Amino acid sequence: MIRMEGLTRKFGAVTAVNEVSLQVDRGDIFGLVGPDGAGKTTLLRLACGLINPTSGRVTLFGGEKDTGSFGYMPQRFSLCGDLTVIENIEFFASLYQIDKKTIKKRAGEILELTKLVPFKTRFADALSGGMKQKLALTCALVIQPEMLILDEPTFGVDPEFRKEFWRILYLLNREGMTIFLSTPYMDEAELCRQVALLDQGRIVAVGAPDQLKKQIKHKIIEIKADAKDLDFLGELPEVADASFYGDRYHVAVLAVEPAKAAIASVLAAKGITVSITEEITPSMEDVFVSLTEKAVSMAYGWVPQDVA
Repeated sequence: MIRMEGLTRKFGAVTAVNEVSLQVDRGDIFGLVGPDGAGKTTLLRLACGLINPTSGRVTLFGGEKDTGSFGYMPQRFSLCGDLTVIENIEFFASLYQIDKKTIKKRAGEILELTKLVPFKTRFADALSGGMKQKLALTCALVIQPEMLILDEPTFGVDPEFRKEFWRILYLLNREGMTIFLSTPYMDEAELCRQVALLDQGRIVAVGAPDQLKKQIKHKIIEIKADAKDLDFLGELPEVADASFYGDRYHVAVLAVEPAKAAIASVLAAKGITVSITEEITPSMEDVFVSLTEKAVSMAYGWVPQDVA
């Protein structure tokens, strides 16, 4: 449904998107994943035709005119705060010349889906952050699009809302809607069928989450200790990398048992008590760290021996 070929967008001396080629197929839940400043918003705006590429091309729905429709939900709430929920929906739908009877029917269905019925007469400015995101989604859905393009739809909202929002996306996808979204959350990458990892405007890797995890040559050891500053573990010859994740450390190693022994020895010598030291399945965060480091190394002409 979306095909990007050699897509590049420059803003003066800054290259926000650099030679990106991607394909989002019908029925996908496709996640564009990367940190702030990676180029996610620019890439989605290029896909929607809101800005023009410096070079490359984007093709929607096979390139034929009037063959499909999409709904776009920007990262920031951009509806009318002094209108009620239902007035926002009616106003947005009227821009597409949808008749009032159809608007009423569709609005009722979508408000049920998003659980906004009790709030339909509330002014948009009086909604919580999560409900504002639901309203933005509702307005994007009222035109009954074949595809939804969502820019960080759960950014800055509470975990319960994130779960509820993803429940809605899965329901829409089961009904045949294609979902193309961006997110800075690596745990949300796990919920997508296909993922593109974006870093500094470039695609680092594309594939299903399970496939991307298999690209990591390292094993991951998770450590929980009574000390938080364990960066010195990265200096051990048995350790390729050590990163802090919440209250735990993830240590990338080639051989688990020798690394465990070396880690136990150095922590004991420093008087640090360890409650967990176990091998775990790599997370998407581990995947991103591993693949972006490899990409940067190759870009500067240096490739670590273990990934060469």
